[in-house]
Amino acid sequence: MEKYIFFGNNDPNAKMRKTKIKLNCFNIRNHSIYKKKNNPMAKIDDPITIKSITFRNRIGMSPMCQYSAIDGFVNNWHYMHYGTRAIGGVGLIIVEASAVSPEGRITPSDVGIWKDEHISELKKLVENIHSNGSIAGIQIAHAGRKASHAAPWNGSKQLISSESDWETIAPSPIPFDPSEKSPNEMTYSDIKAIVNQFRDGAKRALEAGFKVLEIHAAHGYLIHEFLSPLSNIRTDKYGGNFENRVRILLEVVNAVKEVWPSNLPLFVRLSATDWVENGWDLNESVKLSSLLKQKGVDVVDCSSGGNIISAQIPVEKGYQIHFAEAIRETGIMTAAVGMITSAEQISNILENEKADMVLLGRELLRNPYFVLKAIKNQNWPIQYLRAK
Repeated sequence: MEKYIFFGNNDPNAKMRKTKIKLNCFNIRNHSIYKKKNNPMAKIDDPITIKSITFRNRIGMSPMCQYSAIDGFVNNWHYMHYGTRAIGGVGLIIVEASAVSPEGRITPSDVGIWKDEHISELKKLVENIHSNGSIAGIQIAHAGRKASHAAPWNGSKQLISSESDWETIAPSPIPFDPSEKSPNEMTYSDIKAIVNQFRDGAKRALEAGFKVLEIHAAHGYLIHEFLSPLSNIRTDKYGGNFENRVRILLEVVNAVKEVWPSNLPLFVRLSATDWVENGWDLNESVKLSSLLKQKGVDVVDCSSGGNIISAQIPVEKGYQIHFAEAIRETGIMTAAVGMITSAEQISNILENEKADMVLLGRELLRNPYFVLKAIKNQNWPIQYLRAK
């Protein structure tokens, strides 16, 4: 059947193009990219129900690290930050990458979910979000070789011993930046421990009251490092061919599902391509998404890049939307992300069945009340009606 292969900036013939090729890997029919389906068009203000959870519209907030926690605990900044976007009308808020272990933090100031003590403050955050009409989700993560770094406003450099650094781990001893210290190659014991940490993080998220859980497998962090043959050169059952490289993610999904209820949505964020020749690509992302659907994952949050420091990413308006469109052809729901800044863009994505929902990032940092203006019949907080 027809499927898509993605050529990035290393393709000498084009900056970015999609080409149809014949592959027999999947039985994919009626590609919406080329043929409009006869389903009713989703609209920007349509509610969407995933399992037992109904979101008031199809706009969500992407997880975006705030690097403002202390020992992993959320605080007043987070209550205000997320509460404001809930007041602003988004249907879903995915709380930023929350580390499943202290060593899994990107920076010392990451939100954490590695100990039970974190639950009470996260519960307050969830109550804040839910009381203002949004559904609270959380992304659980491990930074892998990209851990132990300074916050962006402090240069994002790898920490040194005088800055209380810590040892990092990865599938292979290959640093993200050649100038950085190499991570330790993970043993089977390390891998088992990480899988269990994701399970425990999911259990804590449930206890805190979150209704959506997202597993972070993108942007060059630990799970993505296993997926890509450029950062994973192992020769055991966790490296080499596609089936081995995706093994840890499938193990994490299985472990999480032991504690995450079957009636609550489960998301996975993927980088659909490394944007580098011979790296992780859209073909493999589509294949993996089919496996994730079989495992009970509900939504693939379709991002890209972050794993190869030299990648040349053609960032432009809506540059990642076609990833969500292609992955959606497996039958799994998708969320489109990346340089989406207008109601018109969102309407085009939804009405042309390119994704099931849209997650906004920087646009919501610029304008927390984007949804109140974008959706005409959105219920405004009564305290704000004088400004409508």
